[in-house]
Amino acid sequence: MSVEAKMSIAELEEQARVLRRDIITCTTVAGSGHPSSSLSGVEIMAALYFGGIMRHDPAAPQWPDRDRLIMSKGHASPLLYVALAHAGYFSTDLLPTLRQIGSPLEGHPNMTRLPGVEASTGSLGQGLSIGLGHAFAARMEQRDFHVFVILGDGEQDEGQVWEAAMTAAHYKLDNVTAIVDHNKAQQTGWVRDVLDYAPLAEKWRAFQWDVQEIDGHDMATVANALARAKATAGRPSCIIAHTVKGKGVSFVEADYSYHGKSLTKEEEGRALEELGWQ
Repeated sequence: MSVEAKMSIAELEEQARVLRRDIITCTTVAGSGHPSSSLSGVEIMAALYFGGIMRHDPAAPQWPDRDRLIMSKGHASPLLYVALAHAGYFSTDLLPTLRQIGSPLEGHPNMTRLPGVEASTGSLGQGLSIGLGHAFAARMEQRDFHVFVILGDGEQDEGQVWEAAMTAAHYKLDNVTAIVDHNKAQQTGWVRDVLDYAPLAEKWRAFQWDVQEIDGHDMATVANALARAKATAGRPSCIIAHTVKGKGVSFVEADYSYHGKSLTKEEEGRALEELGWQ
């Protein structure tokens, strides 16, 4: 099976700029969605799919030995869709159909409708448990694929996350990496105000995970952290990626209320200009 070619850091940074453009344009056309929650995870997604981290083949999305990506924060589906489209799982021509009636690009990922989508997610807290199911399957079938799970930081409020964390550590599932997109805000406000769970890294360490805290927008740092996590043996890995909600668009970064609303056409123009597309 073929594997996605590894881009340089400079190429990954340019790919991230492309992904941000498409997140903004497809959510604006839709008139709904979660642009800011998608923008914060762009470097993570670019490194996974285009940085030689994940072993995958767009021509064979059901390849048994592929690495898996579970988008637990399913409301950030635009981030997943733009990455899959540019990786070759389906045409980028589909992106403007986001959230339209009949489109396979639903508001939350639907694994029955799109190649490359490993799990139907959206009910927060469940993605890590799904990922553990894949990890256990790899062990039982004696396969060496790795499972990456992207979680939101508001999602850390969910008890099921910690039940899964205990389970992964107990069974020493070192083929699992949890990536927390720690953008500090959730639907109704700043994470610290809704339910302050700090310190977060210490909690994951207490659950016996190998933990890295990183700048989630520094591409080289992100790529190196993912490579280290994939190579860690004996216990599961957690990467707490400190990110900015709405990264790349100043007025979205400053206002968490963009969590669940799209940009207007005028705002889209301003955003694309900030990203260097106009």
